[in-house]
Amino acid sequence: MSATGTRAAIRWADAADEARLVEIDAATWSPLVTPAPPPAAEAMFFRPHVEPADTLVADVEGCVVGYALIGTPTPLPASARVQMIRGLAVDPAHQGTGIGRALVEAAIAEATARGAVKLSLRVLSTNAGARRLYASAGFESEGVLADEFFLDGRAVDDHLLARRLDG
Repeated sequence: MSATGTRAAIRWADAADEARLVEIDAATWSPLVTPAPPPAAEAMFFRPHVEPADTLVADVEGCVVGYALIGTPTPLPASARVQMIRGLAVDPAHQGTGIGRALVEAAIAEATARGAVKLSLRVLSTNAGARRLYASAGFESEGVLADEFFLDGRAVDDHLLARRLDG
């Protein structure tokens, strides 16, 4: 896969990308974008439910600069018709260059290829840039979990977004 309008190639991750993906997670962590604690220094990127086969990466001249995790929202067979963007991050030095858009478009294409009827995601109310990106890619609100998290001294809403893929 190659990204349209960017100089990045979108491809599947492999084990050799692990260290760079850990670096991207550390560089992009903020209570404005995730309720998860900061990644530990010894954190591994690939682990159960986070596999290379579900990780699209943006590669610029041989360097991974972003990723999108895609998979089913639950392990239940009943949710197999839905795919979910379970994580998206772009190295701060490459934000605003179209890498995030290319990863979202690749996730949409992959979810469609997997036979999904919907691609869903969750995004914090404090993550305005991501919310704008998803809205511009056709994601619509399916609900808001008001005051779902208490982050950085304030209550933060969790927005549930989705894009229909079945026409």
